[in-house]
Parts: sequence; C-alpha cells; structure tokens
Amino acid sequence: MNRSLFRLTAYLQIGLTVLLATGCAPTQPFFLKESPELQHYLNTATQIEYPDVEVESLAETREALPPLSINNHDYQFWDLTLEECVNMALHNAKFMITTNGIAEQRANTAEQFIAGTSDQFGSVYDVAIAQSTTQSIPLTVDGNGNRVLPRGVLRANQVGGVEDALAEFDAQATAFFDYQKGDRPNNVLPGNVFNPVFAQSDTATQQSAISKRFATGGVATLRQQILYSRNNTQPNSIARSVASDWTAIVEAQVQHPLMRNRGTLVNRIPVVLASLNEDISIAEFELQVRNLVRDVEVAYWDLYVAYRAFASVAVGRNSAQVTADFAKLNMEEGIGTIQDLKQAQGQYHSFQNQLVGTLTGSNVLGQDRFGVFGRERRLRELIGQSATDGRLIRPIDEPTIARVEHDWFVSTAQMLYLNAELRQTKFRIKQSELELMSAKNQILPEVNLSLLYRWVGVGDQLGPPERRAQNFPLPGSSALGELTEGNYQEGGVRLEITPPAFGARRELTRINGAEWRLVREKANLQEKERLLTFLLSDAITKTATHYRQIQISAAQWADAEDEVDARLANLKEGRGDTNVVLQSQQRRADAQIAYYRAVGEYNKSLNYVDYLVGTLLVNNGITVSEGPWHEKAYCDALERARERSAGYHLEYGVTRPAVVRRGPVQSADAAAQMIPGPNGGTVGSTMAPGMTMSEGEVISDTVLSGDGAFVPDLPESMAPTLSDALGDSTGDVLYGAPVDRLETVPGAQPTPETFEAPIGSGTIDRSLPAPQNGPSAEVRQMTYHWNGGGDSGVSQASPAASPAAASRSTKKVETSPAPVRRVPLPR
Repeated sequence: MNRSLFRLTAYLQIGLTVLLATGCAPTQPFFLKESPELQHYLNTATQIEYPDVEVESLAETREALPPLSINNHDYQFWDLTLEECVNMALHNAKFMITTNGIAEQRANTAEQFIAGTSDQFGSVYDVAIAQSTTQSIPLTVDGNGNRVLPRGVLRANQVGGVEDALAEFDAQATAFFDYQKGDRPNNVLPGNVFNPVFAQSDTATQQSAISKRFATGGVATLRQQILYSRNNTQPNSIARSVASDWTAIVEAQVQHPLMRNRGTLVNRIPVVLASLNEDISIAEFELQVRNLVRDVEVAYWDLYVAYRAFASVAVGRNSAQVTADFAKLNMEEGIGTIQDLKQAQGQYHSFQNQLVGTLTGSNVLGQDRFGVFGRERRLRELIGQSATDGRLIRPIDEPTIARVEHDWFVSTAQMLYLNAELRQTKFRIKQSELELMSAKNQILPEVNLSLLYRWVGVGDQLGPPERRAQNFPLPGSSALGELTEGNYQEGGVRLEITPPAFGARRELTRINGAEWRLVREKANLQEKERLLTFLLSDAITKTATHYRQIQISAAQWADAEDEVDARLANLKEGRGDTNVVLQSQQRRADAQIAYYRAVGEYNKSLNYVDYLVGTLLVNNGITVSEGPWHEKAYCDALERARERSAGYHLEYGVTRPAVVRRGPVQSADAAAQMIPGPNGGTVGSTMAPGMTMSEGEVISDTVLSGDGAFVPDLPESMAPTLSDALGDSTGDVLYGAPVDRLETVPGAQPTPETFEAPIGSGTIDRSLPAPQNGPSAEVRQMTYHWNGGGDSGVSQASPAASPAAASRSTKKVETSPAPVRRVPLPR
C-alpha cells in the first residue's frame, strides 16, 4: 500500500515538473502539404468587395453627353409642349422620382433616391408586390391531420395579399408512416403464454388525411389509417389467435365553433383586410402618379420662367451697351463725362453677370441656383430622359393669363370626395372597424363541437379488399375486406368549452385598444379634412393674388418701356442723364422678370388647386388602371366566368362583413352634389348674380374693372415668343452682338463695340435611341392611360407593362371621373 502511494506521488511530481517546464502556451498542429502563403487568412477578416450582380444600364445613362455649361453650347433646341412632357414622364416612369405629401413647394428628390432604397419611393410594381405579399406562417395541422385554426385577433398589418388570405381556406393534405421494432426482456417467469421472457415486436402506422377550413369557421377532415402489429407471442387458445394483425380505418370528422370564431363575419375579416390593403396601395400609387404629374408641370413652368428671365436680362444687357455707346459719343462731343461712361459699362457688366447666372445657374447669393440649364435638367430628370443628349428643351406652350374663379363650396365638396389622401384614410377607418369586430369576437368563450364517424376493418392480412368467407380472428382474414363489408362502425361526439381567463383582462383590453384606434383614425380624417381646407383656401387666395400681380407687373412693364424710350431719346439728343437711363433700364428688366414670374406662379397655383381638389389627373386626361396580365390569366378568367354563369345564384339576403366599398370613384360633378352646402342646399347653389358655373369653376359674364380687370394685351414687340427672343442658341444671346428694340428710333445710331464671338455657336443633331425604360418582366403592375388631345401632335398613348402592351390602343374607363376643364373668360 505504501509502495503504491509512493509510486503515485512520484508520477505526480514528474507531471507537475513537465507542466511547469513547458508552460500553458498553445502549440500549432502539423499539416501535410502546408502552403507558405497565409497572408490572406492572417491579415483580414472582412474587406470591401464588389457584388456579383450584372444589370444592364439604360441607354440614357451610357450615352449621356458632356453637360451644357458656360463653355458648352453644342446643342439644338427641342421644342416640347406640356402635354408631351407629361406623356414622356408617364411612359418612362418605373419609379416615381417625387416626394410624398401635398406640399406646394417640393424639393428635388434625386439625392434622396440615390441614397435611399426601393421601398422609400413609389413604383409601378408596388401594387403587384402588395397583392403577392404572403405571411411567413404556414398552414398547420395536428397529429391527426386536422387543420389548426388561428387564435387571437387579426390586424391589417398581420395579413398579406388577398390570395394569401384566401389560402387559409385551401385544403391541406398530410401523410406519415411510422415503424418501430421492439426487442427487450420482460420481468416474467418462463412459460408465460401472454408475455414471453424475451419480447420481440414489429409495429407500423400509416396515415393520410385531407383537411379543409370552411368560411363559417368549421374544419372538415377525411382520414385513412393502416395499423400493423406483430410480436413473438405464440398463437394459442387463450392468448393470440394469429401471429399478426392489420387494422384499416377510414374516418370523417367535422369540427365547428359554436361561439368564438363562428360565422363568415369573423372568418372573412382577414380577406377583407387584405383587400383593403390593396386598395390603400392603389391609392398610394395614384398619389405618386399625381405628384409626378404636378412636378412635371411645375418644372415646365419653372423652365419657361427661367428662359423668360434670361431673355429679359439679355434685353437689359443690350440696352446697357447701347447706353454706354451713347455715353461714349457724348463724351467725345464734350457733353458727357467719363463717370457716365464707366457707370454704363458697369451696368453692362452687372447685366452680363446676371445673364450668366440665369443661363447656367449659380450659387452666388442673389442669383438663380439652377438657371435655364439646371431647370432643363430637372425637367429631363422627371420625364425620364438622359442628362444631356445634344438637345435643349424649350417650352413652346404659353402659360394662361385667363382669369379663373373657383366656387368655394363646389371645390370643397370635390376635395372632400376626390382627394386621394382622404380616401386612403377612409380605407384605414374601415380596417379599424373590422379589427374591432374581430376583437369583440374574441371575448366569447371557445365552444367547439366535434363529430366523428369511423369505419374499421381488422384482419390477419391487409388485402385484398374483396370479401372472403373467413372473418377476423380466423387466419387468412383481410382487413380491407372487413372494411368494405362495413360490419364495424364507430362514432364520437366531443364538446370543448374554454372560456376566457377569469376577468377577461386581455380580451377587454384588446377591445379597448381597437376602439381607441378607431376613434383616432376618425379624428385623423376630420383633422385632415380641416387642414385641407386651409391649404385649399391658401391656394385659391394665391391664385387671385398672382393674377393681380400679373396685372400690376404688366402695367409696370408697359410704363418702364415708355420710360426707357423717352429717356433714351433724351440721352441721344444730349439732354438726358445717363444714371437715370440706367436706372430705368434696370426697372424695366425687373418688371419683365416680375411679370413672367407672376404668370408662372399663377399657372402653378391653378395646378395646385386641381392638385388639392383631386381633379389634376382627370384634367390632364389620365386615368389609373390595372396593367396587362399574362395571356393564360385571361383564359382562366374566361373559364371562371363561364363556370359562375352556369351556376345557380342563391340569395343569401345578407353579406357579412357588410359593404366596405361604394363602387368606383364618381366624377367631379357628382362629387359636388354629395355634401350639403350652406342654407340646406347643395354646394354650388349659392351663386352671385351674373356668375355661371362651368365644371366647378365660376366664370364671370362681364368684364370687371379694378382688381378684377383682365390682363391688358401686351404688344408683340414687348412679349415675343421664346423662339423669337432666343434665336437659334442661348450662346448667341450670351456672347453675340446686342440687338435692341430701340434701333427703330429715328436718327443715327452709334456703332456697338466688338465683343467676343459666341463659343460653340455651331449645333449638331444628336439623338438617343428610344428610351428603354419599359419593364421586361411579366409582372402585373399598375399603369396609366393617357387621353391626349389638342394640336400638340401627341397621339393617344397607354404606358403599359411592356412595349407590346404600350402599343395597344386603350379606352378611357367609363367609371373614371369626367374631366373638369377650366373655361377661360373671353378676352
């Protein structure tokens, strides 16, 4: 004993010595064929890598030319109407490069789009994505193949698309096979005829079932089972009759709730919620299209005003040069001073600096941030064109200066009915009402009734199914044969009652929360309607204000023209003051710019009123509808329609849930009669004498004076068209010799000084291939229908999901709102 202890102590000391000598440092293992190059594994764990993705870039991206600038005037004018710009934008729009909301002043979204994700901006694919959204929870069944019903209340954000909600009522098939082998000793004495000492057994179970959920909440299941059992107990007269036995079972079971989750009202709520989600996504798509159309029109008029500002500054620059020439002649004749000459030249350089800023844009304080080139790029960005393609867009539509008065009550009624934001909110209110119904149903006790009926067959063998003379338990009997004879039938009834927890704390709280959400949505709708009236009031007020500013600016411009004529005539005769002439020219340029800005803002205000009222799309001949389906879908729809027409229609008398929609959106005229007006009448019934109503807008029959007077007709020499004002190139205006309107003044005119020749005055024709923005995938998506008209040369187009579909002619939807046109007053 002591010797063994000493030997163990010696071994322990040796082990401690070795451990202390080597330490706890880890050692590297040895590998065969080890490579000496290990830097990739030793130096980096992660690094910046490029994704394995290949997406072909658009031709508008690959073939874009160098940008237009102060040193690049290599382009040709591309004259476009507003209708053509809107049509291009709808044709090329896969994503709506616009912002949400209804703000009058909207920011550029290109930077946000580049830095954002596809979920942050509307696209033509959003409605299809909403329809194809599915839940991650699959259909579940229990061990007997019965469908397990979902428990708890549903929310609108917990359901997917309509097809996903309907999938809850699809039949579900299940099957399984189980085999087990037993081999163990038993605690019995030898010679036991029931339980041998060493038990050996083989058991197998096969089951297949199909189960379907009904719209009333019940579940029907058809189930089939085959059971097999064999063991080593020897057949005898007091134990087993045969060594093995088969059991064939066919059973039908129906489960149905009697209180909670009973009836179509509750069970159809997920489907209706999913359908309302699709309605909300369609309304959101309509909002994005509406915002895009408004942004295109605003960009079009901004570009128009930028061109006009450029032309006005060019006239001021030219006049300043002529004044400098007069001042130089007067100084040479001894009736002028060097101060007058330098002041005129300084005025010229000031106008030239403004001219550069109005053309190309500048970040210098007090100048236009974008200019003509920047505004043109913004319009190109919206209509889906390349940044530069050798052409410069020039608006050829003149803005309207016709006076328009909106009937307040008609416009308010149309806004409360047609506004898409309000329509979205009303869909959410309907969803909250359905959620409240579902929450109230959950406070009921869960009472489920289950009915089961079973056919059983037992035999020494499984088959064949034909009947035999031997019946179980005789050897040679068939389980399937016994089953088909129908000698053994069983049934069962089960009633399950599970009331809510004592006090129903959770259920009552859920109902309370659903009620508060419904109240909040209704209050949200009321506040939106109230605030929309503020925005509409401001828009209509701005319309009248901008029209009045057009009148004032037109009169100011005419007076400034007369002042410049008179003062230049005096200066030519040597009787005028150069400083006064320069000031008058500056006032004329300011009056011109103020006039065109007022005209542009007036047209944008009219557009904003239509935007708020909800008639912007119909006024532009645009309707939103479903895109084309695959050809197979139309074939299936025809088959389904024929099947329904051949069926027998049952009048149920009641639909639950009740109606959640009121049919297609009505026209603007119909909307004006839906909301009561003042004094118990309908809106639009209180008209002032001498006023008539045309499609919701009041037109005066008489020409007013004072603040309501029409804009006076300006002479064509004062307000030329853009093509006459700009010529063939903005570079010619920027660098060319000035041509002033005052050359028609009788008398000798001074010879203008020589200026730098235009840079890049030559133009070349570069045109890109047709935009390839149409989606190629066969995805059902929303599209637009354009009903173009007028003399712009734009034929009717229907931007669709594919180029082939885009070439098809489309008809206007009969249920779409009728156009509400502004009727201008006679000049």
